[in-house]
Amino acid sequence: MEPIRLFLCGDVMLGRGVDQILPHPGDPRLAESYLRDARDYVAAAEERNGPIRRPVDPAWPWGAALRALDEAAPHVRVINLESGITRSDDFAPDKGVHYRMNPANVACLTAGRPDVCNLANNHVLDFGHRGLAETLDTLSAAGLRRVGAGRDEDEARRPAVVGAPRGRVVVFGYGAATSGIPAGWAATRNRSGVNFVPELTDRWAAEITADIRERTRPGDIVVVSLHWGSNWRYHVGPDQMRFAHRLVDGGVHVVHGHSSHHPRPIEIYRDRLVLYGCGDFIDDYEGIPGYERYRDDLRLLFFASLSPAGDLVDLRMLPMQARRMRLEPASAEDAAWLCGTLARVSGRFGTDVHLADGTLVAAPRARAPR
Repeated sequence: MEPIRLFLCGDVMLGRGVDQILPHPGDPRLAESYLRDARDYVAAAEERNGPIRRPVDPAWPWGAALRALDEAAPHVRVINLESGITRSDDFAPDKGVHYRMNPANVACLTAGRPDVCNLANNHVLDFGHRGLAETLDTLSAAGLRRVGAGRDEDEARRPAVVGAPRGRVVVFGYGAATSGIPAGWAATRNRSGVNFVPELTDRWAAEITADIRERTRPGDIVVVSLHWGSNWRYHVGPDQMRFAHRLVDGGVHVVHGHSSHHPRPIEIYRDRLVLYGCGDFIDDYEGIPGYERYRDDLRLLFFASLSPAGDLVDLRMLPMQARRMRLEPASAEDAAWLCGTLARVSGRFGTDVHLADGTLVAAPRARAPR
């Protein structure tokens, strides 16, 4: 029986510098303490890797990933969209970084043909409720499904349902306080916002899985797209691990974790896939110094094949490198570095990672015969 093939990735951040190289750059003003103009991020990337001829084609930031996606032919593509799509100037107060893409550049997003965009993250309300409303309207007009945020609590909690061979993939979006989402961004009955998880506790895991059971039917493949955890760290705390396990115990088939700017450990728990952090995917971080040891320039496309019961059959990860705000195939040396790093940090979760023809493959560690 044909497996269900998913594409999963981390943060797609099309605002700020990325927006400035697209055909319709928005207002470049920033409210950051370090830089005040989004074009400075373009200049930093150019200084590191060479000039970017502007404007680029809307598909430019995806680069070689588009061909890889076509070749893999996943049934469902799920991303974390971590930028508002708005012209709003309502900069959220007490925030050091704000991301927005001009709605006229939405073709950059549709170029990747995502089936589901998670919006439950710490940047979707960077430009206030007006910015969120325009983001929701822009996605709807482009025919894109979204989860994790809405005009009220019910809409924010509502999943996206995508048809797959012999069944449905149902995607839920959640954003945890641990990723930096302010509690005031939580959607309520009378206020727009995100599907907010204040604590990674058993009680909240039980509430989430109970809600999922009410909104799904037998045979559905359930994906929880979850923004959580720290930005620059490989360590996964016991609260995250226990929370992920409780979600799986409650019927979730894939935990699609994101927020970290680099890939974090992979676990296969009870034959179900847990990605603790997919890392960045598209952004303007190329010229930002300070975290070179994490190799944020290296990105991964996660291709997971699931059985009809939702068990993981195969996980392959294709390594890319961001250069001139475009994804290119990673070198053999860089792929080996990524493989070694993920093998090291995933080992404590019982997961082996190895290279096969330039692709990273994850599998449960073989048990020694008794």
